[in-house]
Amino acid sequence: MLAKRIISCLDIKDGQTVKGTNFVNLRQAGNPVELARAYSEQGADELVFLDITASFEGRKTFTELVKRIAANISIPFTVGGGIHELGDVDRLLNAGADKISINSSAIRRPGLIDEIAKNFGSQVCVLAVDAKQTDKGWRCYLNGGRVETDKELFAWTKEAQERGVGEILFTSMNHDGVKTGYANEALSDLADGLSIPIIASGGAGAKEHFRDVFLNGKADAALAASVFHFGEIKIPELKSYLCAQGIAMRR
Repeated sequence: MLAKRIISCLDIKDGQTVKGTNFVNLRQAGNPVELARAYSEQGADELVFLDITASFEGRKTFTELVKRIAANISIPFTVGGGIHELGDVDRLLNAGADKISINSSAIRRPGLIDEIAKNFGSQVCVLAVDAKQTDKGWRCYLNGGRVETDKELFAWTKEAQERGVGEILFTSMNHDGVKTGYANEALSDLADGLSIPIIASGGAGAKEHFRDVFLNGKADAALAASVFHFGEIKIPELKSYLCAQGIAMRR
C-alpha cells in the first residue's frame, strides 16, 4: 500500500483563515502564515491554500500571502482560487506554490486543464470538485459552492483525468464542517473509476474518520481544516493512531 497523506487546509477570505459548515456560516480560524508554519512543523504531509471567494469576487489569489506562506513551510503547497489562465499558474508557481487547484474555471472552460497539463505537467494540476448529493445524484458546484452546474461528479472527474489532471480534491458539501465523517461511498466509487490520486475533503471530526476514509473510502489523502485549526486533533497523534491501525503513513 502506498503511504497515505494528511493534508491541512487553509480556507482564506480577506487574507484570513476561515472555516464554515456546509460552505456557510464562516468564522475566523487564525493567521494563515502562523497556521501554515505550525502544520509544517507538526508533520502535515501537504498544505492546501484555497482563496474561497476569489472566483465569486472575480479577482486574483493573494500572491503576496502565498509568498509569505511558502517561505515559512517545508512541505508541498497547493494553491487555489481565482485561477483562470496560464499566467495565473505561472504567477503562483513563481510565488512558491508546488501545485495549483482549479475548480470553477475548469468547469467553465475544461480546456484549461489540457493547457496546464501540457505547459506545466499533470503533477501541477489538481482539480477541486465541490459536489452535493441531490435528488439528481452528485452535482458539481462552482463559485465556492454557490452555483449548481449540470456537471455530474463521476463523469466530470473522468473527463478531467482524460484531459490531464494529476489529482482530484473532492469536497462533499453535504459533509463539510459537520464532523460526522467523509463521503466514503462516493470516494470509493471515485477511486474505483479513476487511476489518479483522490484527496478526500469534508467531514473530519474524529481520528476514526481518517481511518475510515483510507480503508473504506479508498482515498489516497485526507484533507481537514477545523479539527486542526482549533486543536481538536493533533497531527502527530493522528498519524500515530493511523499507523497503529495498520495504515501506511508518511513519516
